[in-house]
Amino acid sequence: MADLTDAEARVLECVDEQWLVDRLRELVAVPSVGGTAAESEAQHLVAGWLTADGADVDAWPIDLLAAAGAEDAPGQEVTRTEAWGVVGTLAGVEDGEPGLVLCGHTDVVPAGDPTLWPADPFTPRVTDGLLHGRGACDMKGGLVAALGAVRAVQAAGVRLVRPLAVHSVVGEEDGGLGAWATLARGHRGAACIIPEPTAGTVMTANAGALTFRLTVIGLAAHGAMRDAGISAVTLFERVHAALRQFEAERQRGTEGRFVGTELPYGISIGLLRAGDWASTVPDRLVAEGRYGVRVGEAVSEARAEFESTVARACADHPWLSGHPVRVEWVGGSFASGQLLQDSPLLPRVQQAAVDAGGPRPVEKALPAGTDLRLYAAAGIPTLHLGPGDLRLAHAPRENVPIAEVVHVARALALTAVRSCGVA
Repeated sequence: MADLTDAEARVLECVDEQWLVDRLRELVAVPSVGGTAAESEAQHLVAGWLTADGADVDAWPIDLLAAAGAEDAPGQEVTRTEAWGVVGTLAGVEDGEPGLVLCGHTDVVPAGDPTLWPADPFTPRVTDGLLHGRGACDMKGGLVAALGAVRAVQAAGVRLVRPLAVHSVVGEEDGGLGAWATLARGHRGAACIIPEPTAGTVMTANAGALTFRLTVIGLAAHGAMRDAGISAVTLFERVHAALRQFEAERQRGTEGRFVGTELPYGISIGLLRAGDWASTVPDRLVAEGRYGVRVGEAVSEARAEFESTVARACADHPWLSGHPVRVEWVGGSFASGQLLQDSPLLPRVQQAAVDAGGPRPVEKALPAGTDLRLYAAAGIPTLHLGPGDLRLAHAPRENVPIAEVVHVARALALTAVRSCGVA
């Protein structure tokens, strides 16, 4: 453990575990599923905390009409009547661009089947050092750690040379609306850390993810004479098999940062609808799913490969050759993103994690689409370091270890002081 300066030691002492637990409980209790009114409620809650801790807060209603028509907008998969952006900035002695941005999202995915949860997923519970609830891991634990880091800097009385900013965003789960709107509003920084759950590692790249829709057309017939019709379900089986083979081929030559990840560029069918009557051969099937984009691969190239695979599956089939499966790209569009090689942000964060009392985090890559790619595309060096394990995200019984929330808050606080400088 390196020697800490007096300012760094004071900041670490001011990371308040009880404050972190209390705030995380409050935030998890807000059922901020994307597209609901609670999504905005969570943003206003965060804005209030930032104001109370002395930050200059910019809270604004996102122009949803402009976002729907902008060419570079990332798309949305839910319907919103309103959305809010929130940026809190802790002033530095010098004006100008923040030395560091901490970015986290408040939106969560639906809780799913309530019977798979031991209790109400939006009633946070603490057992055995874990805080349970939807969004605890993805990623309210990380956002609260960021807020706790900023609060610790302020509580320690440390005057920073450059400003320190928190970007609280919405819509990350369905495309990245909030981060896109925040960057479009002009909020920037010299570097950015997004505390998505990284399970003790530091993630310097993310795979992209595209949402697709497949429409398969068959021929209806009475179910008692199934052979007189052509089932869209049976046709889809052929296309799905081709996609599974295509998925396996795309995993070859995966770079070392994805070690331990079996399917960094996976293809998953999430929605499937077919037929309209139990005793009728289904003449239509619609499947929607998620398709992984390789790190460094252009979205246009990834789409072209997928479309070609579906086309080949149809080309030599007696029915599909004349009634090819339609491919549409809908909802969110996550490009891949990565930290530039040799960026000083990586060793700075790794050393901060050590100096905060933990092991040196190894460098890995995240197999999921995140807001990293938006900040990286804006020229802002960005990586992930956050509490929790991504395998618990979007799953029942989601939780985050409180000890990890505290450790990440300490590591972020040290990184903030070292990135922004002490006056």
